[in-house]
Amino acid sequence: MTSSPCYCTVLKAASRRLAAMYDEALEPVGVNIAQFSLLRRIRRAETVTLTELGRLAELDRSTVGRNVRVLERMGLVALARGEDQREAVVSLTPAGHKALDEGGPRWDGVQDAIEARLGPAGVMELCTALRDL
Repeated sequence: MTSSPCYCTVLKAASRRLAAMYDEALEPVGVNIAQFSLLRRIRRAETVTLTELGRLAELDRSTVGRNVRVLERMGLVALARGEDQREAVVSLTPAGHKALDEGGPRWDGVQDAIEARLGPAGVMELCTALRDL
């Protein structure tokens, strides 16, 4: 048996701590980091199919569909039929744009705090190591 830590466990614990930092910062906006991330992806695409959003978010379509329906109930996105009537497309509502505008500085604050804690070299090393996985 090896004495090294389980890399998956270490990474999951760090991911939970990071998500909690973002979630706390975004709480006044009424969204969590997963929802904020999806909203950002939708804004970048302007109007996007659920299938394409799943590809962009690296999530399966059913997970994206469930998450988008939550955002729709919150009034942050609108779903409509695409050119292909079998495919739904999603776009931001004015409330979705507002959530991103209000959440952006809060998200930036967490980014700044992480960068201050790790330093520029640490951030680069972290990003490189995670991309290499």
